Amino acid sequence: MWIPFSCLFLFNPKSRPLGRLNRSKWHNLKKFDKLDGMQDSKFTKWILAVAILIVLNLFFLYAINVFYPESKYEAYCPREQVTVIPETQDECVAVGGAWTEGPNQKLMRPLPHTENLSEDSFGYCDLSYTCAKDYEKARSLYQRNVFVARVVLGVFSLLLGFYLTAHAPVSLGFLLGGILSLIIGTAGYWSEMQDYLRVVVLGVALAVLIWLGVKKFSA
Repeated sequence: MWIPFSCLFLFNPKSRPLGRLNRSKWHNLKKFDKLDGMQDSKFTKWILAVAILIVLNLFFLYAINVFYPESKYEAYCPREQVTVIPETQDECVAVGGAWTEGPNQKLMRPLPHTENLSEDSFGYCDLSYTCAKDYEKARSLYQRNVFVARVVLGVFSLLLGFYLTAHAPVSLGFLLGGILSLIIGTAGYWSEMQDYLRVVVLGVALAVLIWLGVKKFSA
């Protein structure tokens, strides 16, 4: 709690009575109190805006996780308590694995020697080949949907902040929160985007920001 500087004269017994103060000095003290109050008000507004920015994006994050949870790797490639590695190519392909063969290669499992196989024959079965591909497809689809949701929520926050200009801290918080939501959504799906889609996303984001800026500051 701040106390106006000019009020200190009321509690200072050595100070001259208020009626004997020079008018110009009293006016300067009032101006000092006013500037002090304005600085405190600006600081409070920024604190509120930053708080809205953080809480808004945490709300988006947990809302997406609750209503649209990401699939786990174990759901596509469950790990059994006992895993039997196929010894032949046919057995490997039959269970959805990928067979790799070749002599003297790292991490290769040697096949049992029989009359039809030479001693330098090696092979290995990757049991998670098919299920891992299915998981990557599902993960890519999930990232795309989260990107769309983040963009929609970010644009909605920008529009809401634009129409709440009468309440400066709240408006600023929603504007900054919407921009951060767009950045997070784009960063999460950026590696999966094709080049043309990246250009489209950046162009649309730039157009929206320019439009909002022109509308807000021209008013």
